[in-house]
Amino acid sequence: MESDLAIDIGRQAMNTTLVMAGPILLIGLLVGIVMGVLQAITQIQDYTISVVPKIIVMLIVVALCLPWLMSILTDYSRELIENIPRVIAGG
Repeated sequence: MESDLAIDIGRQAMNTTLVMAGPILLIGLLVGIVMGVLQAITQIQDYTISVVPKIIVMLIVVALCLPWLMSILTDYSRELIENIPRVIAGG
């Protein structure tokens, strides 16, 4: 396998990972900021108050985005499988 091909496969894997994880992590970040502000306002410093809502909201986002995430992962996997002969042939 040529180095350019390996770099392209790695780059595509990282891009796919970022596209799939981005919305979930962004929502988790936003909920964390909101909960941090609420904790600062109310002066309640309990760890579970900030973690539990983040987990719940992130699970809801995963459930809502699951068809979209599966289509991205399926497209990526299909492209990888279709390129196996090219990888084996060396270019």
